[in-house]
Amino acid sequence: MAHITITAISEPVTVTVGGMTLGESHRALELKEGTYPPVTYVPREDIDMSRLVRTEKATTCPWKGQASYYSVRTDSGVLDNAVWSYEDPIPDVAPIAGHLAFYPSVTVTRG
Repeated sequence: MAHITITAISEPVTVTVGGMTLGESHRALELKEGTYPPVTYVPREDIDMSRLVRTEKATTCPWKGQASYYSVRTDSGVLDNAVWSYEDPIPDVAPIAGHLAFYPSVTVTRG
């Protein structure tokens, strides 16, 4: 298994796209996997889900399980498959269940 650590982020996290705030959270997690850049996972309850549209895309990670994807509806268009979620992750990474992660087209800032 890849070396994965999941830690709570102590400061607030804000998720924005195209100048629009998708959400703010004080309960975000940081997942570090091997040599990959850290990924922020934000609880679904802290994101404006009315802006997200589930897509047909799905991928499987041997260390985390099956990911589902969402596109983001913005005022200027749609960002296809810009968000992913492990809704039923492998038990070793269970804390990320019910959380969302974002591709760089969506901005995640701390503080």
